[in-house]
Amino acid sequence: MIYLELLWSFFQIGLFSIGGGYAAMPLIQHQVVEIHPWLTMTQFADIITIAEMTPGPIAINSATFVGIQVAGIPGAIVATIGCVLPSCVIVTTLAYVYKRFRDLKMVQGVLAGLRPAVVAMIASAGISLIILSFYGQQTLPTDFSEINYISVFIFGIGLFVLRKWKVGPIWVMAGAGAAGVLLYSFF
Repeated sequence: MIYLELLWSFFQIGLFSIGGGYAAMPLIQHQVVEIHPWLTMTQFADIITIAEMTPGPIAINSATFVGIQVAGIPGAIVATIGCVLPSCVIVTTLAYVYKRFRDLKMVQGVLAGLRPAVVAMIASAGISLIILSFYGQQTLPTDFSEINYISVFIFGIGLFVLRKWKVGPIWVMAGAGAAGVLLYSFF
């Protein structure tokens, strides 16, 4: 039964995650934290972090890691297949349709209409992870004095370095990890 639940959950994620892996994060969170309490929000944040750092698409990596957590290696295989299957069918179909009808205004209108929705989904996932990082909980607290200043400091420095010097994200992530080890060891 767990394999069917994993397959169906990640099939839905693969089917509705228009815009790539970052757009899939709120869908993954909804499935694995809220609908099926397979993971806590902290475990979800850890899996997203690991999925981001490992090579490959973030949604597929997340499916594999969640599958392993829930049902071992067979669960990882089932979740990954569930995540990939809709994309394979949709991309093959869309490639044919786009090749045939790409000059129509309606097709261009649909693509233009999807862009804001994708940006909103990515922003939603980012805001959820920022709130978890800064406050250690899933929702904004009523008392903002519970803020984790070390996390805010690391985030601010990382954002500054990314914007000011255009350093690669891998170096910023490595630096943030090292800063976290140092700062959390002493404070």
